[in-house]
Amino acid sequence: MLIIQPIGGLCNRMRAINSAMVLAKKQNKKLKVIWNVNAELGCPFEELFEPTDAFTVMNIHSKWNPAKLFYQFTRKRLGNDEIRANRDAHGLTDDFAATLNCPLYIATEEHFFECHDYSAFVPTSDIAARIDALTSSFGSHNVGVHIRRTDNKPAIGKSSTRAFIDSMQKEITLFPDTKFYLATDDLNEEANLRRIFPDRIISNETRDLSRDSISGIKDALLYNFAVVREV
Repeated sequence: MLIIQPIGGLCNRMRAINSAMVLAKKQNKKLKVIWNVNAELGCPFEELFEPTDAFTVMNIHSKWNPAKLFYQFTRKRLGNDEIRANRDAHGLTDDFAATLNCPLYIATEEHFFECHDYSAFVPTSDIAARIDALTSSFGSHNVGVHIRRTDNKPAIGKSSTRAFIDSMQKEITLFPDTKFYLATDDLNEEANLRRIFPDRIISNETRDLSRDSISGIKDALLYNFAVVREV
């Protein structure tokens, strides 16, 4: 059995699990996910996704969970640093991956194998219904816009509001019917974009911006799957 503890927020965890599914398939092993319900992601797995045959899940609420510690200290451990040092554009190198066919415990936020099939992650029926309701207002051409202003300093420095506005205006020039599905943790940014682009902004206006609550993580999943639905 291959064990993975995905770290970080929702998207980071999904990418890490997806990578682990690739490795488990290569090794012909079952996959077990250690899902830590913590301040970064305060929601059990089953509150977000339907059960899957691709892996089993163990929710934990503390890094000192005895079962998690047993797995962690009785297996070879693989973390972010080793993954980054042994990865090319497509994932872990063949030579390094060959050294991992052993009892293994992966704890990472990294995407360590190329895989774009996320079919194992099926939203629960209540979240799926919310996705349907939100995407019903989409038009003929829709673009997802994600503006982070409170939790990611590199994003703040590289992605100015002006740059977003310019890109959105160019999209409208190319596709006059464009609507924008907006996700942002800054309500002032949303108000500004609604003023500049009247009747073009779609968002979950009642969203919970916290990440340590079930409602906040469900709203985060709602955004991601609505964007995927459009793509």
